[in-house]
Amino acid sequence: MTDIQIFEPEGRAIPYAVEGDGPVGLVLLIESTLESGDLAVVAHYLAEEAGFHIVRIGSRDGAQNAAGRSEDALAVIDHVGLDHTWIGGHGAAGTAARVFAASHSDRVNGLLLLSVEESDVALAPLIPVLIVQGTADDVTPAANGEALQATAPTRASIKTVTGGGHDFPATHPIETAVIIEEYLDWD
Repeated sequence: MTDIQIFEPEGRAIPYAVEGDGPVGLVLLIESTLESGDLAVVAHYLAEEAGFHIVRIGSRDGAQNAAGRSEDALAVIDHVGLDHTWIGGHGAAGTAARVFAASHSDRVNGLLLLSVEESDVALAPLIPVLIVQGTADDVTPAANGEALQATAPTRASIKTVTGGGHDFPATHPIETAVIIEEYLDWD
């Protein structure tokens, strides 16, 4: 089990976990708990099997908007000493990752979006974007990912998890991890 730590800049208690020490860095913003969250198995696979350096960042207590999550992500990224990294998340956490990438594009190698929410947050310029959608997702349908990809067709790619619903990272974790590994491994 990964040790969960709490970073408290300015009294904010931000939970996070670090796995692996490989050359490819990926920060995952998590919608649920770090212990059993929707990306726990995906993160563990990417750290142990693919050799990635994974930082998972949870949400502070209480409701947070995407800007607050982005601010927390920057604090943790600085705290663990990452200069450049991929950043991503699932659903609402992916929207927070989009906000982070748009605000701190000089720190981002690329953006990973799992189950894209409909949002008016524009993609940061120049960086590559991997969009992963479940083909049976009725919460954040594939059309959301397709519409976002159309705004940056030369640098945004879509991959699908066949039969995956909204929670495909939890129900299809290895398939999800392999998609991420194959795409990010060139970085």
